[in-house]
Amino acid sequence: MNNNSNPDLEMLSVPISYSVDAYISEDYARAERDKLWRKVWLQAGREEDIPHVGDFITFEIKDDSVILLRTAEDQISAYHNACPHRGRRLVDVPTGARNAKGHRKQFVCGFHGWRFDKDGNNTHIPHVEDWQGVLTPECTSLSKVNVGTWGGWIWINLDPDCEPLERYLDPVPEMLTPFELQNMRYRWRKWGVFNCNWKVAMEAFNETYHVQTTHPEFNQYGAFRGWAKSHGLHSNIGYERPKDMDANQAAKLRISDSAADPRIATAEMQNYTWTKANTNTTETLVKAANRLVDELPEGTPGDKVLQHWLASARADDATRGVIWPSVDPEHVGKSGTAWQVFPNFQIGHAVNNMLCYSARPYGDDPNKCIFEAAVYELFPKDGVPKTEWEFCPPTEEAWCYVLSQDFSNMEAVQQGMKSAGFRGPQPNPYMERSTANLHNNLAKYMGTGKPQIIKK
Repeated sequence: MNNNSNPDLEMLSVPISYSVDAYISEDYARAERDKLWRKVWLQAGREEDIPHVGDFITFEIKDDSVILLRTAEDQISAYHNACPHRGRRLVDVPTGARNAKGHRKQFVCGFHGWRFDKDGNNTHIPHVEDWQGVLTPECTSLSKVNVGTWGGWIWINLDPDCEPLERYLDPVPEMLTPFELQNMRYRWRKWGVFNCNWKVAMEAFNETYHVQTTHPEFNQYGAFRGWAKSHGLHSNIGYERPKDMDANQAAKLRISDSAADPRIATAEMQNYTWTKANTNTTETLVKAANRLVDELPEGTPGDKVLQHWLASARADDATRGVIWPSVDPEHVGKSGTAWQVFPNFQIGHAVNNMLCYSARPYGDDPNKCIFEAAVYELFPKDGVPKTEWEFCPPTEEAWCYVLSQDFSNMEAVQQGMKSAGFRGPQPNPYMERSTANLHNNLAKYMGTGKPQIIKK
């Protein structure tokens, strides 16, 4: 499916609604396996997860398990995690773990001992003569999965006839490659099983309309009115910036547009974000913000505060070997706050950190999902923290206060969707166009659920 054109773009600019089946129907959830998950490119891991030849991780999506294996310093291969003999998985995911990982020179089936090299070739079959010479490399090698890389992530597609990754992602690479996301590393990464559909989980973060109500503490720092734009399969969101303010204001690095002293308000907002969200900022940015009252005179206008703050933090990081990419402010503004990569990955980018979300089905249960979030940051080469995927329940203690505010909506939305009195979602045509775009594209894959214009 080519995403370079979207005949429904005009429709997404007007009020629409759509069925709740995509959230609560068991039949819909089962159909997603063949119609959606086996047809799209999926973010399956980071390149740094498998740094050495022979390193591997697995990726699980409904009934499918995929082995991602570094087969050369500059090459990653992907195989279905199933022995071609009797179907036994070659790699078992440990109980309670997000995925399996390790290092192997070969894969040996634990059932009957068939062996496979790093290129997926079968190297040993016990008593092979019993097959009377009919076994061929085509029927005894591992089944390959299409794999590609961009932005530091490993992407897979289970469809043998899929379009190239570059075409599928367009225009995301054009907009985000300048941010050099491949150079960032995990600061933390967490996952859990949540009581909502995977779409409910993604839609808790793919728009800014909820900020003033779900996160009221941020209202003191300005009017967080946002926008959303559709780009074929994908979409992006951002904030309207104050008049005459640097275009960086449309991205993560914001200062207050309502406080009397933007120096103080910027520091307060950064400290709150660092302690209550643990996302969307860095220790360097926080420290630079806390110095603003000492480095700038009272009455400094907001645009000058922003420019000084960023320049100061950039210089601080440079002294410890952390080099930010230089991205034109106009491009920063155009790129917005985050990109939603269809169907289930969000990249919340900035020049020195990012926050990413993803969600997947939990079996065929439409009322549960596997939710994941990770914060990435630029680190000096000798200062990258060692992290693992941490299983966390959806609580403030496990995830921090701000994310727990978002989580409080998820299960309640899933329950409300089932109400006999609920007539169907009605997303904001300006601020929640990303949600409408998701369902518009889901309908193309699923063959049902196309959004309908709400008539006056």
